[in-house]
Amino acid sequence: MRRAITSGAALPAPAAPGPDPARATGESPAHAARHGRNAPWPYTRLDVAAARAAGHPPHPIRQFVLKTRSRCNLACTYCYVYEMADQGWRDQPVAMTPATTARAAQRIAEHAAAHDLPRVDLVLHGGEPLLTAPAALAAPVEAVRAALAATTPRTRITATVQTNGTLITRGRLAALAAAGIRVGVSLDGGLPAHNTRRVDHAGHPGFGAAARGLRLLARHPDSYAGVLCVIDLDQDPVETYESLLAFAPPTVGLLLPLANWSAPPPPGRRPGGTPYADWLLAVFERWWHDGARRTRIRLFEEIIALLLGLPATTETLGLAPAATAVIETDGSIEQADSLKSAYEGAAATGMALDTHSFDELLDHPGFAARQLGRDALAAGCRTCELVEVCGGGHYPHRYLAGEGFRQPSVYCADLQVLIRHIATAVQRAAVDRRRATPAHPPAAAS
Repeated sequence: MRRAITSGAALPAPAAPGPDPARATGESPAHAARHGRNAPWPYTRLDVAAARAAGHPPHPIRQFVLKTRSRCNLACTYCYVYEMADQGWRDQPVAMTPATTARAAQRIAEHAAAHDLPRVDLVLHGGEPLLTAPAALAAPVEAVRAALAATTPRTRITATVQTNGTLITRGRLAALAAAGIRVGVSLDGGLPAHNTRRVDHAGHPGFGAAARGLRLLARHPDSYAGVLCVIDLDQDPVETYESLLAFAPPTVGLLLPLANWSAPPPPGRRPGGTPYADWLLAVFERWWHDGARRTRIRLFEEIIALLLGLPATTETLGLAPAATAVIETDGSIEQADSLKSAYEGAAATGMALDTHSFDELLDHPGFAARQLGRDALAAGCRTCELVEVCGGGHYPHRYLAGEGFRQPSVYCADLQVLIRHIATAVQRAAVDRRRATPAHPPAAAS
C-alpha cells in the first residue's frame, strides 16, 4: 500500500504524485493551487483515501461555530480575523440571513442524526455577534434546536456566544439566558493598561465598555461562560491574572498569540529562553498555591488532565481529533478560524451549506489532517515523551510557508518547560497527599 502520509525528508517520498489539490478539496483550481503552494502538508502530501484504508476513520463534528456577524465594533490590533494573513472577511455579508441560518440548522441536524450525536455545541461568533438586535440574538440556536427536535430529539445542545463584551446589556443578557445561551468574553486583563490593543475604529479604548459589560455579566453567573485572554509579555502575569479575578470569571482561557514559523510570536525582553512559559508559570504558581480555587484556568487543567491520561477537550493540546466546523455569514463551510493567521484562504474548504454536507468536510485534506493524531506530526514530535500531552501544539502554530503544518509548534520550547513544570507540581502534590494519608485507617470506635 502506498504510504498515506508523507513529510519531506522525515519520511520516504510517496511512490506516486500526491492527490490533486483542486479535486481533493472541491475548490477552484486557483484556490486549491494556493493551498498546495502554501501548505504542501497536507494538501499535496496527504492521501485521505489511503489514510482511511490505513486505519484512520473520520470522526464526526461536534462543535459548530456560526459567524452571525462578519464585522466588529472594535479594531483590536492583533485580531486574526481582520489584521492577519487572511482578509476574506471583506467579501462576507455583514450578517447571516435567516435563510442561511435555517440551512445551517438543517445541515447540523443531518450530521447529528447520521452520527447519533448525544450533544452538539454551538458557538455564536463574529466579528461581534452582539451587533445583532436582542430579539434576534437567539434565532440561530432556536433554529438548530427545532431542527434537532424534528430529526434527532435525543441530541441536546450547549450554546455560547463569544463577545468582546462592549455591547452586553440587560436586554441582551435576558434574551440569551431565555434561550440557554451562555456568554464568553474576550479581554486582555482586568486593567485599562492591559487592553491598549483593544480599541474601536477611531482608536478609542474599548476597555471601559467591556468592563461594564463584565460587571453586569458577573451578576448572572448562570449565563457566564468565562473570559479569554491573549498573553501579552509586556504585562505582569500575576497582575493580569489577579485583575481578571475582579470580574469573577468561572474559567479563564490563557491563549498563546497566534503565530507560526513564518510569522513568529513577539519575543520576550531577553533574547532566547522561554518567555511564554515563564509568563504562564508565574500565573500557574499563583493559581496552584492559592488557598482557594477562585477560577478554573483551562490551559492548566487540560495539561493536568492529559498528564493523568484523561481525554482532552481542546484542539490546542493532546491528540484528540479536530471536531469543529465554522459556518461563515454567506453559508460557506470553513475550518477553524485560527488558521486565518497562516495565509490567505487557509481556512477555506470550497464547501457551502447549499452544496455540501458536513460529512463531506470530514474528507477535506485540511480537516482530515487534523484528525490523524500522532501520524500528522513532525518526526521529532512523534517520538517526544510529551507528545500525548502536547500533541504537537496548536495546529496553526506549526505552520511554515511553503511547507505547511507539519513542523513542531513555534512554541515548542515553551510548551516543554510548561508541561514539565506542571507535571512536577502534580507529582509533588500526589506524594504530599500520600504522606498525609494514614497507612491504615483508624479502628472504628466500639
